[in-house]
Amino acid sequence: MVIAVDFDGTIVKHKYPAIGKEIPYAIETLKLFQKKGHKLILWTYRSGKELDKAVKFCEKRGLHFHAVNNNFEGEEFDNTYSRKIYADLYIDDRNILGIPEWEKIYKMFVENEEQEKSPKSG
Repeated sequence: MVIAVDFDGTIVKHKYPAIGKEIPYAIETLKLFQKKGHKLILWTYRSGKELDKAVKFCEKRGLHFHAVNNNFEGEEFDNTYSRKIYADLYIDDRNILGIPEWEKIYKMFVENEEQEKSPKSG
């Protein structure tokens, strides 16, 4: 599964352009998703120096992304296609109902995986 995750307000408290404090369990949960084989895309408004700071913040904590503001590493944007990032799941504090606590996100994700793996009774 490909998971696109926002940075400000989602991984860290919203203090843009500064970097806020890490939201409890955000990075830990994202690293657990990676251990399960899922690809993470950092999907953020940040660019330039602010983006570099966000990526380094995550890398210092052992979180490395499959891609940053792109669908895959090395993708070049040339205005001939949509900039919408493709993902199976988007985690963003700007969702219609906000963002649940990271512990709940992980629990929902694991429960959903277990349901998909269990045989369906008829």
